Amino acid sequence: MECLRTSGPLSRAGLSSTTGLNRSTVSSIIHDLLEKNLVREIGFQPSARTGRPGILLELNPDGGCAIGVEIGVDFISAVLTDFVARVLWRRRIPTHPEEKQERIIQKAEEIVEEALAIGKAYGLSPLGIGLGVPGLVNIQEGTLVFAPNLRWFNVPLKQMWTQRFGIPVYVENEANAAALGEYYFGNARGVQNLIYLSAGVGLGGGIIIKGRLFRGSNGYAGEIGHMTVDPSGELCGCGKRGCWETMVGPRAIVRRVRRALENGQESSILSAVENDLDRIDINVVVQAAQDGDSLARAALEEVGVHLGIGISNLVNAFNPEMVVLGGALSLAGSLLLPVIEETVRAHALPQPREALTLATSAHGADACVMGAVALVLDEILREPMLPML
Repeated sequence: MECLRTSGPLSRAGLSSTTGLNRSTVSSIIHDLLEKNLVREIGFQPSARTGRPGILLELNPDGGCAIGVEIGVDFISAVLTDFVARVLWRRRIPTHPEEKQERIIQKAEEIVEEALAIGKAYGLSPLGIGLGVPGLVNIQEGTLVFAPNLRWFNVPLKQMWTQRFGIPVYVENEANAAALGEYYFGNARGVQNLIYLSAGVGLGGGIIIKGRLFRGSNGYAGEIGHMTVDPSGELCGCGKRGCWETMVGPRAIVRRVRRALENGQESSILSAVENDLDRIDINVVVQAAQDGDSLARAALEEVGVHLGIGISNLVNAFNPEMVVLGGALSLAGSLLLPVIEETVRAHALPQPREALTLATSAHGADACVMGAVALVLDEILREPMLPML
């Protein structure tokens, strides 16, 4: 299945050659996958060796549909895809952190119901639901243990949604999900060792080692935004002071700009928000920077330095092939990357950074929901013959 995903279409002989399995084994496996509608035959390819035609195989787009959902701090986003991750439908709605937990979950469930109905209209069987959430997740139980910026504790999302929808549900930290999506479908496709930085309200991280998510001993790895870098610094949503995300997340950028404006610094941002500082967000700052505003550029450059220092430490620790900037950081990629690259050159050890590539996410705001789709498809690709619920 993985060979067909990454290298298809292939014939049975091609699969045998690529995987090292003998032809009878390949034929038996393909027979089962054809019966489950996960693979399809698409035509003939002449064999260079015998001249006899070989039947080409590929993953079947009509093998089913996957639903990817992200519950963010101030939004809910969802996509519906076919079995090859082609997006068939998407939906995004705003929420407010002050809304009750039950109401936000209800809204997400209503969106899932809509996605299931769309999938049914396409004639596709639902393969599962992937859900990315901004916090610590117990992977085995599918429980959101703690979401600092939502102030949610011990929410049994997998249990709730499995009972409600009757299909497999996979719950994951949003940065982990986004990292997997980038590995499957984005700029990190095929990169075996990478770190994904996800900036929304906070800063999360997803680590992929040898093509698999690194979750740590209890499933909580990747909370790199909560590395303490200044014990006497800003108060973080997790309750600690001086976390890395308080220096490099979107809120940190906006906070710097607001303080500068309050101190009388001139900027085109004031006219853009009609002198209402509460209307300043990361999009306003990035647009101003792209238009040449000196205050906005200085704020982003300062954040770029702090990002570069943190990334240098991650490079020294993990020696990744690639570091991907996702979420709001990807909006300012053209401005941030040069500063980050210069800082990493100055602070990372030469050997770990020698083959490092810095990139922005291919999916932007959809990174997590595409990663949530990848959670569903990854499970099927690894164990395609297991029965659905």
